[in-house]
Amino acid sequence: MRRLMAGLFYSVDGVVESPNLWQFDSFDDELGAGMGQMMERVDTALMGRVGYEQWADYWPNAAGEDPFGAFINPLPKYVASRTLSGELAWQNSHLIKEPLEDFVAGLKRSDGGEIGVFASISLVRQLLFAGLLDSLMLMVHPVIAGTGRRLFVDGDPLTRLELQESQQTSKGNMVLTYGLRAG
Repeated sequence: MRRLMAGLFYSVDGVVESPNLWQFDSFDDELGAGMGQMMERVDTALMGRVGYEQWADYWPNAAGEDPFGAFINPLPKYVASRTLSGELAWQNSHLIKEPLEDFVAGLKRSDGGEIGVFASISLVRQLLFAGLLDSLMLMVHPVIAGTGRRLFVDGDPLTRLELQESQQTSKGNMVLTYGLRAG
């Protein structure tokens, strides 16, 4: 069975939206190496509509030297959306046409490497609470962002997690990887 993972840059106060506004001075070589390791394992991407539209405008035209662009552009990308229709323009992008949880469960049973959830806070939440997310990596930066969307909100269901891995980086980031706790 393939593993489904998500990794999010995370402020101490729980903000995950627009990390480019607050993470720039604490991104370090260890985080870069961790991203490289993730890119070696992931061979399929899941995305939400908003993230897809933002990334589809940027990454196909990004400089060829960018390692993330070289990773994400050829990758098969499956997009969850209630409003998009027809063929998607970004290479190897496909619209999910069945219920998301059924599609993801089937994708996990298929052959291949890890499946990564990218550029979608709501998709990460939905798949985590549906019990489909195998690992959630939070790259906690030593900053209070103050404003922006948070991953978890009032009213979320009580969900027990298990720490799978942890690392402190040279600039004080904590990389915490969690999975759902069994039972």
